[in-house]
Amino acid sequence: MIRIKFFRHLSLGLICTLPLILVGCGSSLPKGEAKTQSQWNTFEEAKAAYDSITLHETTTLDLQQLGFDPYSAPNVRILSYLDIIQVFSPNDSVKPDDLPPSVRDCIKAREECLAYQATPQVSSSKRVGNVFLDLLKFKRERIRTGWNFNALVVIDHDIVVYKIWSGMPIIDEFETRKNPLGPIQDSIGSAVQSGAGM
Repeated sequence: MIRIKFFRHLSLGLICTLPLILVGCGSSLPKGEAKTQSQWNTFEEAKAAYDSITLHETTTLDLQQLGFDPYSAPNVRILSYLDIIQVFSPNDSVKPDDLPPSVRDCIKAREECLAYQATPQVSSSKRVGNVFLDLLKFKRERIRTGWNFNALVVIDHDIVVYKIWSGMPIIDEFETRKNPLGPIQDSIGSAVQSGAGM
């Protein structure tokens, strides 16, 4: 009788403490952050710097102050005139006459023509949802947030002659992956691959 009461109390204690354990484990779900280092901390800052570039006026020295100089700012790529051709003419269907006139003239200058490409971005991801289902791989939910910006600045004889940008001011993605077999899915997959390799 005493033994039965003991196990009842033990079971009740486990039931009561299990939610607390799972809540505590919630903070231990994997989180991650990826950031391309630059002098801009937000999309708005990067876009404002880009907007400050004036065609046929802004010089390479001005670009240095704006954060688009590869010699003073991190992660700014230098493109040669051959790289620029690949960017604007990725295949034979794009003819030289299809290019913007300023880019076409820049390419004719060959070594005096180059471009700066800046791609700052910030991406954070974290797993959310039911800790029990996540740890056993039945269901995993992930939230990804951040922003990215891509700017290309074409320079002819140290003067900006063309610019273009793209990007995502707000990244807010939710991903759900379900696995009905949970942790045994990997074992089955490994067995199938081993059988196929025999």
